[in-house]
Amino acid sequence: MKKGIFKTLAKINKVVLPSFTKRNLDLSKASKVQLAIIGWRVFVTMRALD
Repeated sequence: MKKGIFKTLAKINKVVLPSFTKRNLDLSKASKVQLAIIGWRVFVTMRALD
């Protein structure tokens, strides 16, 4: 059940949150908000793949 929730959340993130790889964002120049979004997406993706 927990994995299903994260899979659904990952799909929502893909639609709602911006993709910084498509924008060629340099991580060393990213703002705190951008880093937080990247961290959140990584967290949800890793939980969905477990």
